[in-house]
Amino acid sequence: MQKRISITAISSLSALGSTQDVIWENYLNDAHFITEKAFENCTALVAQISKEDRLKIEELKQSDSKYKHLDDSVLYALFVARKAIKKANWKSEDNFGINLGSSRGATSLFEKYHKDFLENKHAETLSSPTTTLGNISSWVAHDLQTDGPEISHSITCSTGLHSLLNGVAWINSGMSDKFLVGASEAALTDFTIAQMQALKIYAKKATNYPCQAFNLEKKHNTMVLGEAAAVLCLEEGDKENAIAKIIGIGYATEILEHNISISTEATCFQKSMQMALGENPIDEVDAIVMHAPGTIKGDISEFKAIEKVFCNKLPFLTTNKWKLGHTFATSGVLSLELAILMLENQQVISVPFTTNQTAPKQVHKILINAVGFGGNAVSVLLTK
Repeated sequence: MQKRISITAISSLSALGSTQDVIWENYLNDAHFITEKAFENCTALVAQISKEDRLKIEELKQSDSKYKHLDDSVLYALFVARKAIKKANWKSEDNFGINLGSSRGATSLFEKYHKDFLENKHAETLSSPTTTLGNISSWVAHDLQTDGPEISHSITCSTGLHSLLNGVAWINSGMSDKFLVGASEAALTDFTIAQMQALKIYAKKATNYPCQAFNLEKKHNTMVLGEAAAVLCLEEGDKENAIAKIIGIGYATEILEHNISISTEATCFQKSMQMALGENPIDEVDAIVMHAPGTIKGDISEFKAIEKVFCNKLPFLTTNKWKLGHTFATSGVLSLELAILMLENQQVISVPFTTNQTAPKQVHKILINAVGFGGNAVSVLLTK
C-alpha cells in the first residue's frame, strides 16, 4: 500500500441488526439468527433482517415514488449509505466516489419480471433499468447527490472486499480522497435457494447451530444464505475520527479446477494473506476473521492456508457466518465490521462449537479474508 487509509464510518444491515450497539450486543451471546423461510417449492434455512428493520426499508421505499420500483438490494444499499455518510460527516459537495457491488444484484425483481414475461409474453417497461448491476451504485449516488465516480461490479462472494480494494486504488492514485465502498445482497429468492441446494452445499436440518462454519470436523455441508448490505467510508491519511485503519491489502486468483472450489490448501488465500501482511510480522496479527462459508472443503482449505502462512503459530480464528449466514457479496464487509468491533471493544468473538482457543490479551491487528467462486481471494489487514 502506498498511503495509509482510514475507515471513518461503517454501516450495515443484516440479521444481526442495523446499529453498531445492537450488532455488538448480538455478537456477545451464543445465539444465531438463522430461521426457516417458506419458498415456492420448499422451506429453507435463511438469515433474514428483522421485522423492525424490514419496516424501516418499507418506509424508505414509500418515501419517494421512484423508489417504489427498486429491488431490495438497492433499498438496503440506500439505507446503509445514508447512515454511513452521516456518521463520517460527508457532504454531497465532497464528490466522493462510490463502489458498491453485488453477487446477484436485483435478484427478486429479475425473477419477478422474467416470470411475468413467460406468462404474458412481454416485458415490463422498468424490467431492464431496475435490474442492471449498476443499479445499486447509481441509485445511491442519486440519493446522496454526489458527482463522484460511481462503480458497480460482481466478483462473486469477495465482491465487497474487492470494492474496498478499488476504493483504496482510487485514493492511492490521487483521483479521489474519499470513497464509499461495500456491497448489498437481497437474494433470499426461490431460484437462488434452488441454485445453492443444487450445489449440494446447503444446510438441510435445523439444529442448535445449522451453519457449522469453522467446524473442521463436520461431515456435511452447512452453508446458509443471508441477506445484508454494508458500506465503509474510506479517507486518505490518518484521520482523527478513524474507527480503524487499513495497513495492508492482498488479492489473488486461482486457476480453476472446478467451477466452485479452491485448492486443498487454498493457494489464493496464501497469496492474498502474504500480500496483505507485507512487512508486518506474523506474530503481530492477533486474530483472523475467516471466510469460512460452512462447507467442508471451503472451511478446511482456508484453515490449511492459514497454517501455511502462519507456520502453525495461529492467531485467534473466528467467523460470523454461523450467526448471520453467508451474505454473498456483503460477507467480507460484515467480517470487516466484526473486526472493527473487536478492535474497538478489545474483545474477540469466538465460535461456540469449535475447539477452545486462547483469547489474545490485546487486539491490535486483525486480518480479514473473503473468497468467491473461482478462487477470487481478498485479504485486508486492519489496525486501530
